[in-house]
Amino acid sequence: MRKSRFGEEQIIAILKESEAGVETGELCRRHGITRGCFYRWKGKYGGMEVSEAKRLRQLEEENHQLKHTVAGLLLDKRALQVVVAKKW
Repeated sequence: MRKSRFGEEQIIAILKESEAGVETGELCRRHGITRGCFYRWKGKYGGMEVSEAKRLRQLEEENHQLKHTVAGLLLDKRALQVVVAKKW
């Protein structure tokens, strides 16, 4: 996945500008983002503080690592089941 050119701090600052009353179109034009990107950020980071966003990123990374580990273990389990199922 492509890394965003905006960090969590910048995204939250942009969203706070929107909450302060700046129009969405003006905000998007000033920061060079699309409305879709803005609303996706709003759905994900809306109402968050910077510390909460950083914690969210850490949890997402941990979840990715755990899913990768589980996938490896399931592959090992299936390989062992094939070996055990063979008739000697």
